[in-house]
Amino acid sequence: MIGRVLAASLATLVAAGAASGQDATGRFYSLKGQIVSPAYEGWFPNEDGTITLSFGYFNSNWDEEYDLQVGEDNYFTMVSAGELDDLSKDAFDPGQADQGQPTHFYPRRSPFLFTLTVPADFGDKEWVWTLTTQGQTNRAYGVITPDYRIDPQVMSTEVGGNFGDLDNRLRDNVAPEIMVEGEHHRSVRVGEPVTLMTYAADPDDYPPRLSRDRTPTTLEQLYNPNSAGSVVVAGAPGLRLTWFVYRGAAEHVSFSPVQLKSWMDSRVYANSPWSFPYALPEVPPDNRWRTEVTFSEPGEYVLRGMASDGSQWSYQNVRVNVAPLAR
Repeated sequence: MIGRVLAASLATLVAAGAASGQDATGRFYSLKGQIVSPAYEGWFPNEDGTITLSFGYFNSNWDEEYDLQVGEDNYFTMVSAGELDDLSKDAFDPGQADQGQPTHFYPRRSPFLFTLTVPADFGDKEWVWTLTTQGQTNRAYGVITPDYRIDPQVMSTEVGGNFGDLDNRLRDNVAPEIMVEGEHHRSVRVGEPVTLMTYAADPDDYPPRLSRDRTPTTLEQLYNPNSAGSVVVAGAPGLRLTWFVYRGAAEHVSFSPVQLKSWMDSRVYANSPWSFPYALPEVPPDNRWRTEVTFSEPGEYVLRGMASDGSQWSYQNVRVNVAPLAR
């Protein structure tokens, strides 16, 4: 009974906070009208001597999403160190602009979303990602300085993996495997479902799947979802697979079943691995997930499948060309 009363009280407070633009702690938040900032997550060396740079982004809004096509508002440029520190400087180069970055931007934080590989002799050059939203330009600078070197434990910490655990075993954590069956380039018409059969598995079965009750029993626990001593929200451990729109207008895309959110939504009952009550869907017996995707408008879309254990992740893309209804 106490749990039900608490849940009812929480729902009332959440509704009130949303209406006022304040959460229960008195902190203000924005549903829309704010900017998106690109983020450089860091780099790590590869066995072949190359180096991987990792990027993500932070959308300051809780609700508003953006579609920014590759172009003058969303582009990459490789330059010498410090060359683009001046944000007013335009460095758009069509030959370099598209480096596989997203064009659809979900709310809040989407970390470690895509990577660029550079040669061992990259030196002090920079891959710079420029985003302009709400008339404001922001940049992320992909560099290989020592302070930006990352490993699986650091990456887990940045996303609140395994509820913010700092276990040294995370340093050797293996990213889940993912394989999309069938063609990675599909063509359909509006309203025709695309079936995605995806194999995903966690080779080292670590971190262990959520096994203890994480249900908050007080308002303080509920509205302080951060990992202990951290400013990063805690995320549930365990294998899962989720599909989301990487390029194209997400408002025209429907997934069945409804997918877990790929972005760090910590609000209660948000269908997010970072959200109370941390309910992850069960892993299918054969590790094969079936997802149907339907499009309401024609266009070119890129869907991204993400297999994650809460601390590491792997991606695969499927490109879909959607034609109008036949007449």
